[in-house]
Amino acid sequence: MQKVTNYFHLHLVSDSTGETLITVARAAAAQYDSIEAIEHVHPLVRNDRQLDRALIEIEASPGIVLYTLVNADLAQRLERFCRDQGAPCVSVLSPVHDVFRTYLNVAQTYKAGAQHELDASYFRRIDALNFTLVHDDGQLAEDADDADVVVIGVSRTSKTPTSIYLANRGVKVANIPFVPGVPIPESVFAATRPLIVGLVASPERIAQIRENRVLSLGSRAFDTSYVDRQAIAQEIAQMRRLCADNGWPLIDVTRRSIEETAAGIIALQRDRKGPLA
Repeated sequence: MQKVTNYFHLHLVSDSTGETLITVARAAAAQYDSIEAIEHVHPLVRNDRQLDRALIEIEASPGIVLYTLVNADLAQRLERFCRDQGAPCVSVLSPVHDVFRTYLNVAQTYKAGAQHELDASYFRRIDALNFTLVHDDGQLAEDADDADVVVIGVSRTSKTPTSIYLANRGVKVANIPFVPGVPIPESVFAATRPLIVGLVASPERIAQIRENRVLSLGSRAFDTSYVDRQAIAQEIAQMRRLCADNGWPLIDVTRRSIEETAAGIIALQRDRKGPLA
């Protein structure tokens, strides 16, 4: 029986980029089967005119309204409007701020987008992203000891997107492809500073992704072992032996999202050296 998906309008009103709201909203929506949100993101709402545009869209497409507005007048106006429209309206960060104020006994600064300041943490993330981009897919492998993390994995284990995600957390990553018959650069074995971690997945999962990739590229000139399950199984076994021989931790990404894989790597790094951030 075909699953029926029900849709609803979800308005995200923010005085900053809206990233916090998007993350919270998607985490909540993911808990409901057969339900999908039609997202209306209203970023950088910092005055009445900007709020007016959001209110017009809320009225045209009624639904749930989530917001993060530090301006009390704008927040009250949004809540009044939603109350009149009969639309549920929730300040996502208010309960968190209440706990912080009570526990810390300090006043809130009410500064929009404070988490996006151009501080040392921001520039560390930019530096990590630049490093990771130029050390993708085995490039400049001689710099392995300058990385925080070296990721080694067979093809189609999401090495690059995992590396980019880590870079956005301020982690410098070099990723090295594991290709049967091609030696891992000696600079990786000589590296003492970074955490070196291997990525694998089930042969079935890798074969499926590789087959889809070949079809999407429309390529007929490719090595059939690239999608052969037995050859892939041998490739994975070699990767596992490489990590076991060198004492490198191994993560199976078969049922992991990129975020979960990155979180696992950060946990390994924290256990090894202490917090990264």
